[in-house]
Amino acid sequence: MKHLHQRIRDDIEARIMSGEWPPGHRIPFEHELMTEYGCSRMTVNKVLSTLAANGLITRRRRAGTVVAEPSNQQAVLQIQDFALEAARAGVDYQFKILHRAIEPIDAAAAQRIGLPVGTKMLCLSTLHVMDDVPQAFEQRLINLATVPEAGDEPFTDVPPGTWLLRRVPWTDAEHIVRAVNADATMAKRLRIQSGAACLVLERRTWQAGAFVTEARITYPGDRHQLVGRFSPVA
Repeated sequence: MKHLHQRIRDDIEARIMSGEWPPGHRIPFEHELMTEYGCSRMTVNKVLSTLAANGLITRRRRAGTVVAEPSNQQAVLQIQDFALEAARAGVDYQFKILHRAIEPIDAAAAQRIGLPVGTKMLCLSTLHVMDDVPQAFEQRLINLATVPEAGDEPFTDVPPGTWLLRRVPWTDAEHIVRAVNADATMAKRLRIQSGAACLVLERRTWQAGAFVTEARITYPGDRHQLVGRFSPVA
């Protein structure tokens, strides 16, 4: 059975994420939650403190606790699942692991993810193919300190990104989008002309402050568009 504080947290998160409790909605007072769940004030306070730290609620003296307003000018790119997208589109999907090794990260990677130079990561290169046409080339780092089971995972049935989405919940993500021209090696992988325009999406995710993974995905520019969702400015 779940610990009671986790059950209370899940209930509140579900009501917020479903829209049942919209931004500005008052969260029940601590004594009301204590009565509803038959628990101590300490348990309720722990739940509310966690939700506030994660940005879901705002605690105000005297005014009580309310569902937090969306962050101003926040853009969100959905975490992509190639296998799921192919299934929805009704196309054949395959992936090929071109490189897999546990290697120490260099200074550039260490700066990007905020870990010491030489930290060992699972390094993967994957080609995503739909209906026999290459759709994206992915370079990925997986932090074995956060996801140790990845070290023994062969990734024969599902690609690394899908495997992570199913197993490791993330709490924070960062996206960076760049435009580049394909060099000869990338052009050969994606079956495009050398020098053709490509989109590069860099994505890093964390779980409660612990780095999980970095994916650098290169798409042929004429086959893809990246769509962002924006919250309104207050």
